[in-house]
Amino acid sequence: MPNFPFTHSGQKKRRLRANRLHPLLIALELMLLTLFPVMLILGCKGEPNPPPPQPETPPQLSSLKPEVGFAGRIVFHSNFDGDHELYLLTKKGIKKLTDNTWDDVCGRWSPDGQKIAFAANPSGKFEIFTMKADGSQITQITTNLKNPIGHPGHDWTPDGRAIVYTVQRKRGFIRRHWMEIIDLKTRHKQRFIPEFKQSAGIPDFSPTAPLLAFTGKRSRGWDAALFNLQTRQSHFLTEGGKSCRPHFSHDGQKLAYVSAEADGKADIWLMNPDGTGKKRLTNRNETYDYFPAWSPDDRFIVFSSVDHYGDNLSGQWALYMVEVKTGRVKLLLDTPGADLFPHWTK
Repeated sequence: MPNFPFTHSGQKKRRLRANRLHPLLIALELMLLTLFPVMLILGCKGEPNPPPPQPETPPQLSSLKPEVGFAGRIVFHSNFDGDHELYLLTKKGIKKLTDNTWDDVCGRWSPDGQKIAFAANPSGKFEIFTMKADGSQITQITTNLKNPIGHPGHDWTPDGRAIVYTVQRKRGFIRRHWMEIIDLKTRHKQRFIPEFKQSAGIPDFSPTAPLLAFTGKRSRGWDAALFNLQTRQSHFLTEGGKSCRPHFSHDGQKLAYVSAEADGKADIWLMNPDGTGKKRLTNRNETYDYFPAWSPDDRFIVFSSVDHYGDNLSGQWALYMVEVKTGRVKLLLDTPGADLFPHWTK
């Protein structure tokens, strides 16, 4: 309807037009009175309620593929289906190895690549389990470990006959960590490297020498350390209390580890087993890089990375690969969940 000017002549025209419209208004009013009961009845039925929002369904495994090709098999855990489960990643795609209502974390290949040791908490606290590489024959190894978290670390002995794992205990505000070894046949367990008196954990055996790399407690912070299984001597490989998780290459010539000494956050570093030749491998100021594991030919390292490191490993973690020779980093896998603790075998 056009906007008439507010004048006396305009008001007169509006009165004349209203008089002409009066019979039409009466007819319209009668029509509405007739239709009102019908509209009321229809209105009582109401519109169907919209369906409640559904939670996002996890993606089909067939839709998840590695971003780059690689050789071998990588076990890792992720929570993109609601809880942490173990997955097998190959160049063809992903296979789910565990499927239950509790957390299965930190898969670790046996030296022959036939089994996986991992931590799980079906009873509330974490124990050590093993399974075959295809996810079958799950066997509980420890029964009284009762760790509150699943990632203090464990490793197979080089002969595959025993597993060394980290024990975590808390008394008040004080946390203590030490390592134990359990024989897989007899289930006999005992303290491992009791000569090291400080807190220690996250064991990693050299494939070629009687050496154990581990993470040891300083008066302030943690550092990478080495224990000689023949001489029973240990020493720290890093200083400053800002390094952890040393991991031997398959040829035993290098250690990959995590350090925050460069910029105050985690990066992947390399060094020789005697602590010399330290080199920063990932140099990405925007990310935290953790949990390195070597490729079977030692040319690459797979690791988990996140742009914001939160409590309890929260955040959008993804798997990346770095070429050891060049330091070139490539995205390997990024599911909707947190992709953590990769370990690589043939």
